[in-house]
Amino acid sequence: MQNLLSNRALLGQAPRIVIKIGSSSLTHHGSLAREQIKRLVDVVGPAAMRGQQIVLVSSGSIAAGLEPLGFRRRPADVRDQQAASMVGQSHLIRAYTDEFARYGITIGQALLTPDDVVDRRHYNNVQSALKRLLHLGVVPIVNENDAVVTDELRFGDNDRLAALVAHIVSATALILLTDVNGLYSGPPGAPGAELISVVNDMSELEQFTITGRGSDVGTGGMATKVEAARMATSGGVATLLASTNDLGAALDGQSVGTWFLPRSKKVPARDLWLRHAALVKGTITVDDGAKRALGSGGASLLAVGMTAVQGRIAAGDLVSIVDGRGVEVARGLSAFSTPELQEYIAGKVAPRPVIHADDLVLPTR
Repeated sequence: MQNLLSNRALLGQAPRIVIKIGSSSLTHHGSLAREQIKRLVDVVGPAAMRGQQIVLVSSGSIAAGLEPLGFRRRPADVRDQQAASMVGQSHLIRAYTDEFARYGITIGQALLTPDDVVDRRHYNNVQSALKRLLHLGVVPIVNENDAVVTDELRFGDNDRLAALVAHIVSATALILLTDVNGLYSGPPGAPGAELISVVNDMSELEQFTITGRGSDVGTGGMATKVEAARMATSGGVATLLASTNDLGAALDGQSVGTWFLPRSKKVPARDLWLRHAALVKGTITVDDGAKRALGSGGASLLAVGMTAVQGRIAAGDLVSIVDGRGVEVARGLSAFSTPELQEYIAGKVAPRPVIHADDLVLPTR
């Protein structure tokens, strides 16, 4: 298994892969580009037929719904986005169903929300369902449930969703497809900009400026793809960032795109979401005793260790736990609201831990 994770030449032999494809690669002027979907399936289909288990994280539902609803571009209004998703999702899945049927492959649709990652019961259900589909030879088509999520509670982009799904299904590798052929040391086409073939450690990228600009129909950009690679590799999943046109070459073991080597330690997808992607709603400052206890791992945050609270926090919100200098020592899901936390700081006895150890994550070391 470790050889498969470390060597991109063996990507075509990886037993389980998550592939993410964005809206710009699947649509044209707001409509589904069936020829592009056909070309994608002509690569993924044979890979699945030779025994690779593949999960396809596919954008495109909102973009596919723009033309039927008369929108010229992705709407800014959340309700319009939801309407476009509801209309477009059926078009997208029908296209995938037709194209995979040419290879005798059945697909299954899975629409996820952040609750499906954060809530332990939801997480276990999603994990069991996706793994069962793979066991049955089905190709799951995963997307964020844009019809019901809001800007305040969403994954934000399918790049990060794909990284989380890779951990949920215990994938060997993650492939992030994009419009360019990899990560460059500067804007592609700019003087001196060179393709970065291999990233051994994410710290190597600190010398480069990576922008967040996405396409007109999508939500992601190169910065979100690099963050997704960080999430995946920090939990042991090798990641390839490559052009959609190079997917076949990648599965043939050719040296295309940018290959991010994984770290050896596996991290639960829920922890990755809390650590990297979830929206922090406030901060809780703790004393040195609580800082030491949390840093040792396995400890809950008790009310007695708090010294201050900031932000409008509701029970269940993600908060950043900081020391007296403002340095983050952990993150976790608060069991109480801001007014309740303030009462406990003032001396009222809390009925349970402020943040249970099961809902705490420590910074990546």
